[in-house]
Amino acid sequence: MNLDQALQTFIAESRELLEQMEDALLSLGHLQDDDATSEAVNAIFRAAHTIKGSSGLFGLDAIVEFTHVVESVLDEVRAGRIPVDPTLVALLLGCGDHIGALVAAVDAGGDAPDPALVARGKPLCDQLCVYLGGTGRAHAAAEATAQAEPAAGEAENWHISVRFGTGVLRNGMDPLAFIRYLGTLGRITRLVTLDDALPEADEMDAECCYLGFEIALHTTADKAAIEAVFEFVLDDCQLRILAPQRRIDEVVALIRSLPESPERLGEILVRCGTVTAHELARALQTQASEQPSTPIGRILVEQNGVPPAVVDAALDKQQRSREARSTESQSIRVDAAKLDQLIDQVGELIIAAAGANLAARAARDAELVELNSAVSQLVEQVRDSALQLRMVKIGATFNRFQRVVHDVARELGKDIALEVSGEDTELDKTVVERIGDPLTHLVRNSMDHGIEPAELRAERGKPARGVVRLNAFHDSGSIVIEVSDDGGGLNREKILAKAVERGLVEPGKVLSDGEIYNLIFEPGFSTAEQVTNLSGRGVGMDVVKRNITALRGSVDIGSRPGEGTTVTVRLPLTLAIIEGFQLAIGKAVFVVPLDVVEECVEYEADAGNDYTDLRGEVLPLIRLRELFELGGEPGRRQNIVVVRHGSQKVGLVVDTLLGEFQTVIKPLSKMFAQVKGISGSSIRGSGDVALILDVPALVGQALNASHRNVDRPASAAGAQPASHS
Repeated sequence: MNLDQALQTFIAESRELLEQMEDALLSLGHLQDDDATSEAVNAIFRAAHTIKGSSGLFGLDAIVEFTHVVESVLDEVRAGRIPVDPTLVALLLGCGDHIGALVAAVDAGGDAPDPALVARGKPLCDQLCVYLGGTGRAHAAAEATAQAEPAAGEAENWHISVRFGTGVLRNGMDPLAFIRYLGTLGRITRLVTLDDALPEADEMDAECCYLGFEIALHTTADKAAIEAVFEFVLDDCQLRILAPQRRIDEVVALIRSLPESPERLGEILVRCGTVTAHELARALQTQASEQPSTPIGRILVEQNGVPPAVVDAALDKQQRSREARSTESQSIRVDAAKLDQLIDQVGELIIAAAGANLAARAARDAELVELNSAVSQLVEQVRDSALQLRMVKIGATFNRFQRVVHDVARELGKDIALEVSGEDTELDKTVVERIGDPLTHLVRNSMDHGIEPAELRAERGKPARGVVRLNAFHDSGSIVIEVSDDGGGLNREKILAKAVERGLVEPGKVLSDGEIYNLIFEPGFSTAEQVTNLSGRGVGMDVVKRNITALRGSVDIGSRPGEGTTVTVRLPLTLAIIEGFQLAIGKAVFVVPLDVVEECVEYEADAGNDYTDLRGEVLPLIRLRELFELGGEPGRRQNIVVVRHGSQKVGLVVDTLLGEFQTVIKPLSKMFAQVKGISGSSIRGSGDVALILDVPALVGQALNASHRNVDRPASAAGAQPASHS
């Protein structure tokens, strides 16, 4: 690993630690158990300590100095000398934001931190110093945290043996920086530098490292913390750590594994206090007299009186454990751009496979058709695997809103909690990345407009604490995200009056509740009586709808006066490749997502009806030939493709059903982006373009038509579908 790679690893892991730190801080106000609170505080401290130490390895002094003060306050909290209250939690959250900004500046490539950015941390440091009793005490506490020896009753003696690889210097790493950082975990009581691997002067490479160290460390840290010191060079060094309660056989095993002579290493270990001279001599003598295959077991039997059967069982268990670890799957980090490239290539592979399949059928070669069928099955498996790589759980996005709710509730002076469900629901990473901002606005809007003040909630017999809920689930090949609250609900009459005043609705026009509530998505629409920092300017909800529509999604609102409001966002699972269903009007081919297709029905065309009777259910019809103004005359017999969006169904009247088709979604150019009823395009195996229908838009169009023709359903009984296909 070179220095740039190590720095990117530090940036990624620092951001993960900051997220963990934020989650733990937000959980402090809800924990009732002292042990759980103590563990949360320890997790916060560990995150800050790890970031500080890793920053020191890269010479990021601005991060080290600021995080040092944060760590000092957290150390006082751990000791019980500073109580945790909402003010301290808010301050530490702000400190986490500042550390994140400093890390972001490093990621942006700044060699030196921006003085203005560093200065923004001074007010936070001043507030931290109040908890530490002033600047002088804060400085003293910081120095004590860095230099003081741990309490004798808590610290223990560890032994660390490290041999740096020859390429560590060439990769930009400084071995002494790791030793210096190790000293922040406790007190190094003995340090022996080994240069046995140093070659003759004429053979030495000045860019290579030939050093090793034997270190005795007195610390309260555990093995994981000690190992984390060398995290960025684990691939470039040989690291062995002996715990304080070590057995003599572990010391012997260490000596056997190192390149230096046993006598020299034994002397060093004795000097470090790792083992006594008598114990070492006896163990080495026992080892020399035993067969190489069983020295450790024999030593245990001789020294501790352990029965041979117990040793054999332990060794067998150890071997099984090694085998199990060797087969464990491990996670790796993959650049998102590489995943996007993979999906693009899989899409082209699907198009090429479809073309090859058409060519094989045209050639009427049975063997070639069979081979292409096998290739197509493999392509489907590759497609599913590739898409699965891009699927992520929405829980990480939901958890970000704990901080939003915390900060906005403090700003509004309201007591509001966030309840989350459906965190394990998966969807495409691109959708997750682009849905964050719309959801943020919806959550903030629910808190500002939806949740009433505590006094009003008490008058209405509600709990003082309001609740905002986030829920996600799968439905008909889409993901549905609900943002709801238990507030006062939307004022139907007020919204309608405002819409009439602005000319959005004609006076006297009859609208459904859903149509009236959806007026709040109109640009500049607001019923707020005064402007606040959060809302009231009529900006935001129209952007929310536009962003969701750009993801081929839809948004609807439901509300009950006095009980609350629910905003339902429906999104596609993926923006790349879908299972499609092809249909044709004349020579024009269209595709609908297979997940929204309910059934296909033969239909006897009747130009006078926009409805049909589907087993006693009134089904609105959309005639695609008329909608897209396609030429040609429809045949006497046509087909209805019944599609569903949410709880609504409509029938698409088409000429021909072409069956299922793997559809690679290609975005429309800006020239055609505003065409209603079309959400994208796809390339067929023949090379022709097939347009992808925007089912949510078509369903909405059919429902609007039904409201304009409320008396028409009675005549629909005359048009009856025939058998199912």
